[in-house]
Amino acid sequence: MGVCPFTFHLSPLYAQEIEYSLTGNKTYEIAGIEVEGADSYEDFVLIGFSGLAVGDKVEVPGPQITKAIRRFWKQGLFSNVKIKADRIEGHKIWLVIVLEQRPRVSEVRYEGLKKSEREDIEVKAGIRQGSQMTPNLEDHAKTVIKKYLAEKGFHNADVVVHQQPDRDHPGYVKVAIVVDKKVKTKVGKIYITGNKALTDRQINKAMKKTNDNDIVNLFRTKKFVTEEYENDKAAVIEKYNEYGYRDAYIVADSVVPNPEDPTRVDVYMTIHEGDKYYVRSIKWVGNTLYPYEYLDATLGVKPGDVYNLKTLNERLQSDDDAVSKLYTDRGYLFFNVDPVEVNVENDSIDFEMRIYEGKPATINEVKIIGNTRVYEHVVRRELFTKPGQLYSQSDIMRSLRELAQMGHFDQEKLAPDIQPNPEDGTVDIAYKLETKSSDQIEFSLGWGATGLTGSIGLKFTNFAIQNLFNKKAYRIVPQGEGQTFAINLRTNGIYSTSLSISFLEPWLGGKRPNSLSASFAFYNQTGYSARYQKAYQQLYNTYSNYYYYSGNSNYYQQLAEAEADKDKFIRQFYFALGYGKRLRWPDDYFMFYGELSYTLYWMKDWPYLLIDNGTSHNLALNLQISRSSIDNPIYTRRGSQFVLGVKLTPPWSLFGKQDYSRLTTAEKYHLIEYHKWTFKGKVFTPLTPDSKLVLMARAEFGYLGHYNQYAKSPFETYYMGGDGMSSYSTLSTDYVAMRGYSAGSLTPYDPATGRNMGYVYNKFTMELRYPLSLEQSATIWALAFLEAGNCFADITDYNPFDLKRAAGVGVRIYLPMFGLLGIDWGWGFDDINGSRQYSGSQFHFVLGQEL
Repeated sequence: MGVCPFTFHLSPLYAQEIEYSLTGNKTYEIAGIEVEGADSYEDFVLIGFSGLAVGDKVEVPGPQITKAIRRFWKQGLFSNVKIKADRIEGHKIWLVIVLEQRPRVSEVRYEGLKKSEREDIEVKAGIRQGSQMTPNLEDHAKTVIKKYLAEKGFHNADVVVHQQPDRDHPGYVKVAIVVDKKVKTKVGKIYITGNKALTDRQINKAMKKTNDNDIVNLFRTKKFVTEEYENDKAAVIEKYNEYGYRDAYIVADSVVPNPEDPTRVDVYMTIHEGDKYYVRSIKWVGNTLYPYEYLDATLGVKPGDVYNLKTLNERLQSDDDAVSKLYTDRGYLFFNVDPVEVNVENDSIDFEMRIYEGKPATINEVKIIGNTRVYEHVVRRELFTKPGQLYSQSDIMRSLRELAQMGHFDQEKLAPDIQPNPEDGTVDIAYKLETKSSDQIEFSLGWGATGLTGSIGLKFTNFAIQNLFNKKAYRIVPQGEGQTFAINLRTNGIYSTSLSISFLEPWLGGKRPNSLSASFAFYNQTGYSARYQKAYQQLYNTYSNYYYYSGNSNYYQQLAEAEADKDKFIRQFYFALGYGKRLRWPDDYFMFYGELSYTLYWMKDWPYLLIDNGTSHNLALNLQISRSSIDNPIYTRRGSQFVLGVKLTPPWSLFGKQDYSRLTTAEKYHLIEYHKWTFKGKVFTPLTPDSKLVLMARAEFGYLGHYNQYAKSPFETYYMGGDGMSSYSTLSTDYVAMRGYSAGSLTPYDPATGRNMGYVYNKFTMELRYPLSLEQSATIWALAFLEAGNCFADITDYNPFDLKRAAGVGVRIYLPMFGLLGIDWGWGFDDINGSRQYSGSQFHFVLGQEL
């Protein structure tokens, strides 16, 4: 039998009218069901979804057919739905579900959005290649895009979704999402009434995102975002609470279009301030570990103080020295304190601090998650939290600091996962780490008049000398133990060559943080001076000009003299062995470091030091006491670093009866003697709640002294000015950076010797830093600085107030592979020897060192 002359069809608007080609209701038993037009779906899935099944008895027309059609419409996956009767035999009916699928997406294109905006929206919008294009999906995409743009300040954006059939792929459409962002909605004026205790400016300042403060918005007007506006209204009330107005509230507010500028809105706000309240009394309840006098002193809020709920909560919970920290540092993880206003009378409030101390929590398990770089015992030895110990919040923070100092993990993503177990009084701690490589490589290569120039340097911060014969531990070099191995080779052709090798074991023996370091360096420089390069170049240029050549034959003489300089040289051999130990007193941030070093200087016809020919021996003991509590070794936000050190040689001149005033320079400096004192201090202070804007204050002092006035060391002197980098490596001079002045320009000139040598220096710096990127791949921050310092020829000339001043700006980039890079521009304010030649505008480059 052919198809019966009736169909069942329900409009997509779910109208109640159903068109049929026969009248009267009859009941049939479904003998079969087929599906047409939905090739993307299995028939049994669609039949099951319809709610109809073979054997069911249905009325035709009737509610079962209507419900089945509505189910398909609600899915939104089909543009047309029909149910047809294929045939009828007696009381049995064969049905055909005819579906017309909505098209799928073959291509999505966004117009009117930036690349970053498109990337943010694509996932949220849900329209992607292969998805089925439905009205619900289209509406969802429009809503998501408009909400996203509203958060950016574009409240009037239009979004249109165009669909075009894809001729190459039947059943597919190309989708174009066209966005017209319109003009960003900005804040025009804020009108405030009812405020007396706080000025308009104070309220404006409290509203971080919605304000018309001319100073704040000198370069950028704040956009208006509804969500941020609601947050700012809450911030206004919090600001009133800080001043004691606990009953303050916003009576009414409105946001209306600015009549003169349709791209702006004006905000109207009426405030009820209420009365100002004071703290009358504070009573502690439930405390057994600490007496109330000690808790009062820690809290720092006294009777008579202005009511300030924010300060009260900070002193109880969040400050570094809050009341809660007294308990959590002694294991009371489950501690809680609730400040309750038990009595409010006139303008006075009585507080009752209700304490629940609980029982001390014991650390049950410490997990390391995400470490794929170093052996686990290398990580665990840095932790201050051990299973079986009492829980301590300070120990957790210290552990995070030590993990950051290792340099093997992303410092910005270090986070502890603390899981208390109140049932058994224990706590599980998991340190979630994201591994990063901190190995560094340096490579440069060139060719000049002196021959091949360049450098190659490798620094491995996860070296493992124990694995030298373990092939499985090799990744270029044996790794896994957190040791540092570095090698650097530099050459400037036949002018100079240097080689340095160093090794550091931070945990000698593996049980205590006692370090062992060893280093070796070799340096060779010839007298192949710059005049050779100049003479060679000029002579080379004359070959094509006979007349120029014939009139400048003295270049041959200069060339010959420079060639003779190649036999002049200074060579240095250096070796040092050091030992470091973490101290327990005054606290365990202190370190002691001792180093024994030996340097051999070998000169031949060398005119640039006091010694022309011969050898000098420098046997020195270097002792340092340091303290470092910084939170992050790369972009430091808080903490301090101090170093006090002395480096001294034996007083050779006191051991014999020689008259040093009569000795030759070679005899005087055969055994070098001196005592060298160093102090360096840095303090980092965060200036904003998010700890991004940081102030770094630094002070430095150095003094090179002597045992005998006739044996002042020409080695270990200071060379101050510029970026603090030497054009070649040397072990005989300390280069001190001073921005705003050219290299070495602050170093005193000694007319008696004809050389620049500094024996005392001091330097002071104030630097403001703000991060531009804190990603693992690159840490970037901008800075502005004020700097003052000077260098002196003798301690008798030292004047701490005779300072050369400078200011400037710069940027730093830390790349894990290459280390610290940067550039500074500084302006030196003071003359050098009556001249501005060496100050004024100066650019300085940073390659690894800190200025």
